[in-house]
This record gives sequence, structure tokens and C-alpha cells, in this order.
Amino acid sequence: MTLKQKARQPSSKTLPKAPTGIQGLDEITGGGLPTGRPTLVSGGAGSGKTLFGVEFLVRGATQYDEPGVFMSFEETIPDLTQNAASLGFDLDRLVAEKKLFLDHVHISRSEIAESGEYDLDGLFIRIADAVQRVGARRIVLDTIEALFGEMPNPGILRAEIRRLFDWLKQKGLTTVITAERDRPDKLTRHGIEEFVSDCVIVLDHRIREEISTRRLRVVKYRGSTHGTNEYPFLIDEHGISVLPISSLGLDHAASAARVSTGIDRLDGMMGGKGFYRGSSILLSGTSGTGKTSVSAHFVDAACRRGERCLYFAFEESPRQVIRNMRSIGIDLEPWVRQGLLQFHAARPTYGGIEEILLVTHKHISSFQPSIVVVDPITNLLMVSTLNEVRSMLTRLVDFLKTQGITSIFTSLTAASGSLEASEADVSSLMDTWLLLKAIEVGGERNRALYVLKSRGMEHSNQIREFVLTNDGLRLLDVYLGPEGVLTGSARVSQEGREKAVVTFRRQEQETRRRELERKRQIFEARMVMLRAEFEVEEETIQQSISESKLLDEEVLQDRGQMVRSREADTAAYKKDGGRASRAETLNGEDQDKSSSADSQTDARKTGVLEAAALRGGADSQIDSRLCQPQGAV
Repeated sequence: MTLKQKARQPSSKTLPKAPTGIQGLDEITGGGLPTGRPTLVSGGAGSGKTLFGVEFLVRGATQYDEPGVFMSFEETIPDLTQNAASLGFDLDRLVAEKKLFLDHVHISRSEIAESGEYDLDGLFIRIADAVQRVGARRIVLDTIEALFGEMPNPGILRAEIRRLFDWLKQKGLTTVITAERDRPDKLTRHGIEEFVSDCVIVLDHRIREEISTRRLRVVKYRGSTHGTNEYPFLIDEHGISVLPISSLGLDHAASAARVSTGIDRLDGMMGGKGFYRGSSILLSGTSGTGKTSVSAHFVDAACRRGERCLYFAFEESPRQVIRNMRSIGIDLEPWVRQGLLQFHAARPTYGGIEEILLVTHKHISSFQPSIVVVDPITNLLMVSTLNEVRSMLTRLVDFLKTQGITSIFTSLTAASGSLEASEADVSSLMDTWLLLKAIEVGGERNRALYVLKSRGMEHSNQIREFVLTNDGLRLLDVYLGPEGVLTGSARVSQEGREKAVVTFRRQEQETRRRELERKRQIFEARMVMLRAEFEVEEETIQQSISESKLLDEEVLQDRGQMVRSREADTAAYKKDGGRASRAETLNGEDQDKSSSADSQTDARKTGVLEAAALRGGADSQIDSRLCQPQGAV
């Protein structure tokens, strides 16, 4: 559907509306101004009434193909054209393309003096001619006081104003009529126009605490619902921008995708994956705790992924931020040159809180970033109250979430205040809250970080010390002592003591290992010696056993011979008695010799066995000593 078709499409629930094209206003009014009906725009001097009318016509001609007529009763055409050009509107081009008709009606006091019956037929003819020339569907009359300002008769004034509004409505023209507001208790000077208008919009330009702010309010809108609050608006080189506060609802999507924090160990504290995409993150802490450094890590990681980042700095200039981050190994300048990183640095005092919010919206809408950093939000308290700052940040957070933009907000915590409380009172708006703090122990000031909350994910509950090095932010391991978490020199001392203990234990184990190795070598040497002695003894015993066997065999052999010899002698004795006596004598001698030989053999066996027993006892003593405990060796 084209913008033209969308502009002309009537709603089934409300009357037909003509989109203004003014950023935010159509959302407040539910689609634009009433089609074919008059709308009164009231405000004091410098509130932006004429610009409102000009932009209404320019947007209609360029975006919705609805030509328009601008009829001025105060400014001349050259002045009007030049003033509009300073805001980026080329009226001469639109006039040449017959999309816009400009007319200046000069009315002097003598021309409006009452003389008989008074009517506006001449003005109607002039308007009809202008409408016919360009086929206008929209018209702006600026201002109505110049037309009726000098008319003293209130009856005629009321009748002619009503007649003018009725005539414009009969022609089906979507009309914007500007009116001056010179008193705060009245919308117009005459107090008539707001009653005959179908829609009334009030523009206000106020000064509070030396800060100027602009507000817009829809006072009345016949036949349609509309936002009734005051809405901040901004006038810049692109025209009017209105922030529709109340129209932002909690209907944004919630992504399950995760984005890295740029610090590996911090990702580990966030369940190993980092933040949710499109979430809001708060970094709070006292001065010097590293909030900007953590933000720079996140920005650098996003740019490395090819994502766009928008950085709002309220304390430091872009060059200063880039220089400071180089000291910890983060170079942001290449991302600026590549167009992935854009800085917007300004003191909050350059405008009111509404202007800051609108400028933020405009930069986000034009740059279309994936990451937004606001550093720090506590500086906004310089230009507004706590409630207004919280309201502004609420709108900003909701806007960023509707766009799916991951945002980081840094908040400075007063040293005397509670660390687990944000100065801007926005902690409840944030999905993730990282608290950075300084720990003073032993005359040292060290930095620590912990995750106070992170919605929808598992996260660490540890307080982690970190240091800023030439290679960036580095999270350290947790060291617990008798008094809690150890940091700084206490942690280094604890690390040194633990290393000394480990070294001592390693040396002690090495000493025991060497002692065991020496004992093993001694044992093996003794075993070799004992084995050699055993082999010698075994050989001796085997030799003795062999000799004993030989002796036994010789004895048995001798006995056999003796037996045979006796049998022979007995036979001979029977033949010769003398020989028998001599044989007995000889046999007795042989028996004595045999008994003597047996005795010698038995003695030799006994000596061998006793020697073996003595060696066995020595072996038992050696074995028992080897089997004793280590200390008894």
C-alpha cells in the first residue's frame, strides 16, 4: 500500500485522517489530523506554529501526494521561503512543481475597519482560486489574529470566524489555522476559535532552570481518541520531531540470541554466551571502576562482528574516549573510519531532557545501530529532576527494545551511597545489572565485578577481581582467605604462599622418590650378592652330596665283595679248618675297616648339613632385615 493510499484510507472506528508526516505526531493523534476539517494550532511567540503549518503542507505534498496552499497574513513569501529553507524545506521547488501555492494577504488596519456589512467573500474567492490552481487538498492560514485582530465587534467576529470554518469544511479542505496565545489561561486571543475547531493542538515553549523545553498537547479531537499528555518535541534542521511517550507499549519481542561481552571470562559468568540481544544492561559503580572500559570491550566486539554501534558520551569527547581506550589495548578509531562506530558527544546542558531524548531518537533512527551505549546517564540529572530523568530513560529503554537494539547504560554511584542502587533509579528497567566496585584492603584499591542480576539466564554469583592491562580487561581467579575474597597484594601474597607450598611438596616428593630409588638399588645389589653366595653354597652342597653318594656306592660295593669273599672262605674252611680260622680273623678285620669307613662317611655328612644350616640361618637374617619397615633398615 502506497503512502497516498494509506493517507486516504478511512478507519472503521474513527473518522478519516490526513497524516501529517511529522515524526511522532501521527502516533499521538491516531493517524493524523481530521480530513476535511479545521485544526487549530495555538501557541505563543516562537513556539513553532508557522513551522508546523509549513511541514504539514510539505510532507503532504512530498509523501502523500496531496498539494497544499499556504496563505500568510504576516510573513511575506520571500521571508517564508527563506525561513523554511533553513530547516531543509525547498518551497520554491514545490511551487515550481505545482505541488504548493504560497500567497501573502496583506491586511492593514484601514482595510478591516467596519463599514456597513462585513463579510469574508473576498478572502473566500482568493482561497478558492489558490486551491484550484494546484488542486490543493490541504491549506494553512497563518495567523487568524492578523485577519480578525482589529475587529472590535465580538458579535461580528464570532460570526465571521464560524463562517470561515464552515466554508473550509464545506470545501473538504484539511485545514490548519494558527492562533496566538498571549495568556496561559486562554488558548487563543479571542477565545472563540477553539470551540469551532474539530481539533486543537497547543504548542508551548517554556524556560525552567535556564533550560528551554518545547511541549505539545492535543487539547481536543472530535470523533477520535488521542493522547492527552504533554509530549516533548524538537525543532531542528529536519523539522519537527515529537516523542509519543504514552503510545509506547510493552509489546516488544524478546530474542533468545546472545551477543558476546567482548571479555571471554565475563561471557563465562553470563552462562558462557554473553548478553541477550535486544536487552538493556546497566553498568554501575563509583568513579574509576572501569565502566567505560567494559562498554568499550562490548563495542569493539560488536564492530568486529560487523555490527553498527552508536555511542552517546556525556562526559568525554570522542577523541578522548579513543585515546583512553588505546591504553588498554582497544583501538576504536578504525571502526569510526569504517562507519561502524558513531559518536555523539555533548554536555546534557545543551538542551532540556526532552531535547536530549529526541536527539537520541533521531540519531538512532538515522544510523540504525545494533548497539547503543549511553555513558553516563547520571549526568542527565544536571538538567532535570530524578522523576523526569527516570521517565525519559523509561521511554528510551522501551524504544530501544522495540527496535531490537542492545543497549548499555553506565551509571555513576556516589562513594557515600549504596552500591546496589542506581543514582537515576532505573535498575528495575534493566535486564542485566553489572556492579563494579573498588575494594580497599591493605592500603590498596583494587577493582572487582559481579553480576547483580540477569533476567532469563544462569549467571555467576562470584565477586571477581579484574585488572586493566595493555591487552584489555582481565578477570582474575577468586582467592578466598580467612577474611573473605583476597585481592591485590593479598592475592599475590596468597598465590606466592600457595606456589611455595606446591614447590616444597614437589621437592619433598622428589626426595622421597630418590631415597626409594637408592633403597631399591641397594636391595637389588644385595639380592645379586645373596644370589651369588647361594649359588656357591649350592655348588658346594651339591658336590658334598655327590661325594656322599660315591662313598655310599663304594661302601656298598665293598660290602658286596666282603660277602662274596666270606662265602668263598666258608667253602674253603670246610675243606681246611685252619684256613677257616684265619679267614674269620681276616673277616673280623674287614668288618672293623668297614665300620670305620661308615663312621667317617657319617661324620662327613653331618658336617655338610651343619654348614648348610648355618648358611640358612644367615639367609634368614638377611631376609628378615630386608622385610623390616623403612625406618628400621
